[in-house]
Amino acid sequence: MKPNARATALEASATLALDARAKELRAAGVDVVNMAVGEPDFEAPAIVRATAARKAERGPVKYTQASGTPELRTTLAMHMTTTRGVAVSAAEVIVNHSCKHSLATALQILVEPGDEILLPAPIWNSYFEQVRFVGGTPILVQPRPDLGPDFAGLAAAITPRTRGIMINTPCNPSGYVWTAAELAQLGALMVERDLWGICDEIYQRLVYEGEPFASLLAVDDEVRARTVVVDGASKAFAMTGYRMGALIAPVEIVEAADRLQSQLTGCPNAISMSAWRVALADEPPEVAVMAAAFDERRKVLMEGLRGMGLETPWPRGAFYAFPSVAPYLDERGSAGFCADLLESEALAIVPGAVFGMDEHVRFSYATSLDNVREALARMERFLER
Repeated sequence: MKPNARATALEASATLALDARAKELRAAGVDVVNMAVGEPDFEAPAIVRATAARKAERGPVKYTQASGTPELRTTLAMHMTTTRGVAVSAAEVIVNHSCKHSLATALQILVEPGDEILLPAPIWNSYFEQVRFVGGTPILVQPRPDLGPDFAGLAAAITPRTRGIMINTPCNPSGYVWTAAELAQLGALMVERDLWGICDEIYQRLVYEGEPFASLLAVDDEVRARTVVVDGASKAFAMTGYRMGALIAPVEIVEAADRLQSQLTGCPNAISMSAWRVALADEPPEVAVMAAAFDERRKVLMEGLRGMGLETPWPRGAFYAFPSVAPYLDERGSAGFCADLLESEALAIVPGAVFGMDEHVRFSYATSLDNVREALARMERFLER
């Protein structure tokens, strides 16, 4: 007996594999600096932890609707209305087990076998495997030098099989934030070529400078009718282990997702839903403190990377930097570079190959300022050798 071809063909998450190796070395007594995983090093806000504890102690902790509790869906709709600048109703929202689950749900509903999904590089590595798993074909489109979208390249990549485009803003791994003008240009392309837009906005709260965050939802009504947005609790509220996500889409897509979840996954976690709701209803003060800390680390990391002569596009959002290490690569590419760096300097970062750009590597600055400085020292020693 063997697993089916779809399961066998799936590649394991490279970021989780690197994180596991870093923890293995640390357990063996090695002083590892881990900048591979995109997980805030902060605790969830106090009100989140207190609400979760109270819910577990006093209950009721029972099955809820497959789409999530009406209270959380209503709060999410209000939150989206406020943060995206366009009215969103609870009927356009469904709660998922994580943002990754939201993306997988959207693809299962929208993609037919053989459909193509455009992925503007650099792009989160799970997108490739999720598209493949539902029978689609991921089409990678290279970016501009600043890692922003190349619209000529996107237009040229569209074929009769193209079903949609998946984007992430702010972007993992580059920190690039799409501007309102770029989103309007994307929306016009979606309408002209009859495409869906799937927009991962999990880092929406983490934009540090320049033009404020803009959402594909807010371009216009025609674009909104073919847009699916996903968001979640993990990044802005440091609720990674609570596993909460949401999908915001036209009502018929949400209804299809409800049917899908009723059969495949059941209801989301009742304790986590209560905790996320209080965070959304009144943003805890810890969020601003965390964002300010990320901003400080971002500046220190960027100064250090550029000081080493590494070409690094400036990240306006999320908590990643994506420098080019092209002059230092051998035939093994970025994977070999990162493996050597981990073994020789005990510094864990992620190869750019998994994001569709092999000449780059990804640093996550969701770690302490001391770790950022130590990582820079280790990176410099490695490059000098």
